[in-house]
Amino acid sequence: MTARVRSWIAAVGVAVLASGALTWVDAQQAQVAIDPDDIGGVVTGDKGPEAGVWVIAETTDLPTKLARSVVTDDQGRYVVPDLPRGNYQVWVRGYGLVDSPKQTAKPGQQLNLKATTAPDAKTAAQVYPAAWWLSMVPAPDGAENQLKFAQTIKQCYDCHQLGSKATREMNPVIAKEASSTADAWDRRVRVGPSGPTMAADFMRLGDHRRVFAEWTDRIAKGEAPKNPPPRPKGVERNLVVTTWDWGNPTDGRSDAAAADLRNPSANANGPVFGVTQMVDSLNMLDPVEHRATKIPIPVTAPPLVSAFNAAPNPSPYWGENVWKRVGDPRSVGMDAKGRVWFTMRNRAADQQPAYCTGGGGNKFGRHYPLKQSNKQVAVYDPKTKKFEQIDTCFNVDHNEFDEKNNVYYGMPGSVGWVNMDTWDKTHNAEQSQGWCPAVIDTNGDGRITPGWTEPDQPVDPKRDHRIQFGCYSVAVNPKDGTMWCSDNGVQYKRLVRIEKGPNPPETCKAEYYEPPPGLHQGLAPSGSGGLVIGHDGVAWQGWRVSGHFTAFDRSKCKSTKDPQANGQSCPEGWTILRNTNEPTYANSLYKSTEAYLNYMDINDTLGLGKDAPLYGSMNTDSMEVYSPTLKQFVTLRVPYPLGFFARSGTGRIDDPKTGWKGKGYWSSYSTYASWHIEGGKGTLPKAIKFQMRPNPLAK
Repeated sequence: MTARVRSWIAAVGVAVLASGALTWVDAQQAQVAIDPDDIGGVVTGDKGPEAGVWVIAETTDLPTKLARSVVTDDQGRYVVPDLPRGNYQVWVRGYGLVDSPKQTAKPGQQLNLKATTAPDAKTAAQVYPAAWWLSMVPAPDGAENQLKFAQTIKQCYDCHQLGSKATREMNPVIAKEASSTADAWDRRVRVGPSGPTMAADFMRLGDHRRVFAEWTDRIAKGEAPKNPPPRPKGVERNLVVTTWDWGNPTDGRSDAAAADLRNPSANANGPVFGVTQMVDSLNMLDPVEHRATKIPIPVTAPPLVSAFNAAPNPSPYWGENVWKRVGDPRSVGMDAKGRVWFTMRNRAADQQPAYCTGGGGNKFGRHYPLKQSNKQVAVYDPKTKKFEQIDTCFNVDHNEFDEKNNVYYGMPGSVGWVNMDTWDKTHNAEQSQGWCPAVIDTNGDGRITPGWTEPDQPVDPKRDHRIQFGCYSVAVNPKDGTMWCSDNGVQYKRLVRIEKGPNPPETCKAEYYEPPPGLHQGLAPSGSGGLVIGHDGVAWQGWRVSGHFTAFDRSKCKSTKDPQANGQSCPEGWTILRNTNEPTYANSLYKSTEAYLNYMDINDTLGLGKDAPLYGSMNTDSMEVYSPTLKQFVTLRVPYPLGFFARSGTGRIDDPKTGWKGKGYWSSYSTYASWHIEGGKGTLPKAIKFQMRPNPLAK
């Protein structure tokens, strides 16, 4: 026997031992080309190769836990690429299967895996995203009642998934105290960091609350979703998903920033930052060293008093209220210097500087007085490890940077900004900020004149008119520098455009648009949400209640004049889409998920096209990309751990010379209830990176 033959037999024997089930012939076919830092092989089931299932490799040998998942190709082959050194637990997860036993492997190893078909629908459904379980819930009869139901329930998964194991099953601590499942549901919504708010929302369902008790009872008796989610297909099989642990077990909301959105290479291979709202700190991940750090944020504000963190009833997970924070940090962004800009309470809301309002105000305060600010701005410099606070007259939340180094924040009724260059030169908050209300040129003279009519007054053809609007999501049009706003209210439909002009606030001028009336795929767009704008000037807006995804192109408008201030000046500018990858309620067109915020893959870090809009799909463990090249939605599913909930998205390029390996799209698990993530109490939030390979076996 030659040495070559002996070597071949030894290799085949290792593959057989590793798989524990494959035949000699299968093992010969299972060899997949890998590098020394890859794990690869083939997944087979009872009927042969398993296509479109995930192979997950997880290690705790690094400073923080890392998991990487890939999808098998049409022949069941897989390659988990570029793994750091360590021992990995590797297993198969897929729709229609039960998780395979975990096997130990190291990079450079061929590992063939056996997939097992689930014995029944309930067992198979344990790895379905929450939305498929929630789709079992029936909406009430009648179009108006279904709309109200969809508006109410979406308030729940604004904060956490509904349909996850933690929510579709009754917590035994609560069940023990309740007289019935219906009583248990009334009790469960009162606990946790948002108990008073949750209870108020749930009570608005009235008698229809019973369907949730019935749902829980049906599940306990063995009922499961009738229609499984689709397995990944096409380009979705090219996806590589990596997660790192960071933060604290009690964290709620960990928004993340990995790069300056205007320059995706500015923070190449640098740290990723996230705000942790419930514990007044920053999370920092070094993805090169795989090390997570928690940075306490110094706060000067008085204790936060809010129904959101009141939690009058003890949590069945944690007991006493552990969410009594002070700074309440939220939305985060990164500038070209790698500094982290985020929103935080720096003082009490009514402690407004004199220049914000009244006769003693500066030009912005006189033009549009602001009497209070619930949250202000802070910035952290990783190089100096110092925090700075910027006292803004306006309330702040989500942010957007423009090419002139302004960072914009939306608020009810106006848009504010901080000029970062002015702040760096002066450290003077008054000189560094400004804001504009939304006043429409209804008299058609081409400018905004003081003395406008207010939102509660009728439009006067001789005067301009100010409109009330929300700006939960703010965006900047890179084509002309204008500011755009979308709100997150269940009944909102407005898309607002504000042009600052050469001398704000006097030259600020607004327009607003609404989708044309009528049904689109059976429903009218309702409940606006996220907003993002590409370099072509097209504004992409998500619709939280109706589940639409719209594109508004102002360049198509025959006229932008709106003398009636009704938002209907440009019906031709709208393109209305609806993603059919997501499930609906049992008897309704309304989805059992929602689009939370919108993002843009500006520099094609995912390989799906430049300026590809995407959104975090609550309840489906995914981000959904509308590919401008494929002209279709592409699902970026996170298979493990269940509970992915995105409130941020950043494309980053670490090395443009290495193709797909040198770039990725970053997000985080940003639920308000990290203890609902697969693994339960004690599970940490995750930073997450999406990468798209040219094919499922690319190394």
